[in-house]
Amino acid sequence: MTFTEQLIDGEWVGAADGGTWDLVNPATGVPFKSVAYGSTVDTTRAIDAAADAFDAWRDLGAWARADILHGAADLLTERADEYAAITTEESGKPLDQSRAEWLSATNYLRFAGEEAKRIGGRIIASRVPGRRIEVTYSPVGVVGVIAAWNFPVYNLNRAISSALAAGCTVVARPSEYTPRSALAYGAALLDAGVPAGVANVINGDPPSMGQALLDDPRVRKIQFTGSSRVGKLLMDGASATVTQLSLELGGNAPVIVMPDVDVEAVATGGAVAKYRNGGQVCIAPQRFIVHESIADEFTDVITSASAGMTVGDPTVPGTDIGPMINAVQRDRVERIVGESVGAGASIRTGGKRLDGPGYYFAPTVLAGVLDGTTVMTEEVFGPVLPVTTFADIDQAVTVANSVDVGLTAMVWTNRLDAALAISDRLEYGMIGINEWYPVTAEAPFGGVKQSGLGRESGTEGVLEYLEPKTRYYGGLR
Repeated sequence: MTFTEQLIDGEWVGAADGGTWDLVNPATGVPFKSVAYGSTVDTTRAIDAAADAFDAWRDLGAWARADILHGAADLLTERADEYAAITTEESGKPLDQSRAEWLSATNYLRFAGEEAKRIGGRIIASRVPGRRIEVTYSPVGVVGVIAAWNFPVYNLNRAISSALAAGCTVVARPSEYTPRSALAYGAALLDAGVPAGVANVINGDPPSMGQALLDDPRVRKIQFTGSSRVGKLLMDGASATVTQLSLELGGNAPVIVMPDVDVEAVATGGAVAKYRNGGQVCIAPQRFIVHESIADEFTDVITSASAGMTVGDPTVPGTDIGPMINAVQRDRVERIVGESVGAGASIRTGGKRLDGPGYYFAPTVLAGVLDGTTVMTEEVFGPVLPVTTFADIDQAVTVANSVDVGLTAMVWTNRLDAALAISDRLEYGMIGINEWYPVTAEAPFGGVKQSGLGRESGTEGVLEYLEPKTRYYGGLR
């Protein structure tokens, strides 16, 4: 399949008004395929389908739903190579990273399916004789999922797997830059036996489609992954229908590196983690806050590791860093580097866009960065690695907590007491202690402050799509 049409009510359809959108390959800057590009009408059709399919999907039961999700996971495993090529073509992500993203989706489908089987209820001891109180859980209903382009499979699947497992139906709107990955994902769900209308994938104008999801009272919850600016707009809009929201709004992850670590190992590992997907990762380490006694050595090692990264065609095996998603993102990174250098930071390697076609930016290390510099206060979302220093733990924690987001933080130390003391004070939803990748299907994902609301994945992720229902039975004696 070409995956250029929308998936609505189990059918592949074009936009109601015939609209199309030209996808651009970030590695070349050249359009390569046209896809359906709809609007409010398409969104309403998808909501109609999801609302009509809800009762039957809910009543199917958790065990049957889990079997279907396991089947979808099996299909994604079989199709990982085929689908990875689609993701790389439209996102610029190196092929091995795209394949890993598709395979990781299977874990979320399987875990959510199994976890839904365990969502039972409870009996509450009543203070009133002759009364019985029980709590059960019901799916919230139709769920809208709006996803970002940086992980076009993971961002959608993290929410959809839990929503479907819980018994909800879904209308998914991926980024217009990476819709074919979402459509391929929808095809796998359909082929695995997800009934028509249960999982719909639309593509089109972001404002009108988002507004249609907000305005329709049948959509009881919206999960959004993207910018804080859009997340706040959704919060404003959700007030009209009191639509529930789960928001993953990005981060600006600090990395506190204590003086007792193996500098070579931490710096080398930090470079690999930082440049994954070209730095376009919301949980990627961004602000390296390194103890002053090891800062020079750390900077030298991470500079060497950064300069040694292979930048190029994401379809070629061995490529570490592909292009950025588009010219707008590349230009933004270029601005951040320029402003930070103007504020006193020094470029140790990189610092510029690369010649030739495509939206490439060189892996960049900035040293001597002061707190308050643009590269410290903004989420870069690109291949730029700033290093700043600290003298004591209080200073490190203050710098780490100085931003208005709180998704992920990291601490590197060989001392358990330091790890506990620092992590207890960090204002973040997820903390990696001697760990670069604090994310998995079985644990909750989400942040604090302006990094969003709610949690995805894990037990908490399934509960996000369920409403508690309390029954009181009187006159029992």
